[in-house]
Amino acid sequence: MTTQTLNIRNYRLGPDAPDTLKPEDRQRVAGFLHTHLDEYGDALEDIQACLAYAQERGGSVTYAEEDGELLGAVVTNRTGMSGFIPENILVYIAVHGKTRGRGLGKQLMETVLANVEGNVALHVEPHNPAKKLYERLGFTNKYLEMRLTRSGGE
Repeated sequence: MTTQTLNIRNYRLGPDAPDTLKPEDRQRVAGFLHTHLDEYGDALEDIQACLAYAQERGGSVTYAEEDGELLGAVVTNRTGMSGFIPENILVYIAVHGKTRGRGLGKQLMETVLANVEGNVALHVEPHNPAKKLYERLGFTNKYLEMRLTRSGGE
């Protein structure tokens, strides 16, 4: 990865957002995330739903490409809340395996954090190596997340 041709794009999305992420770029980002999230990933349909939420209700998409190849992507969603819940949730971040350890994740995170308004929350598995990056960027572990997952659409 050479920084000479690396291009980081940030799109603020939502009904009042000035930026427009082309549908083909949205699909490229969804496909990239589906491939490169590895064991932390979700179904392609869930990633596409997250991107649709960002487009319709607010959020951002930030991605890095070099010579037309996607090398990293981040998606945030606006929560519609503030104070008791952060205004943004970082839903997805992934970098291409060939770029890991070279600072691209940090560059993407810094771009995202410089371009979102309000606080940001994210979820990270305790054994995920990216946890150290988040801590260096100022994220703290305030809560233990617990979930009740209902089966069958209850």
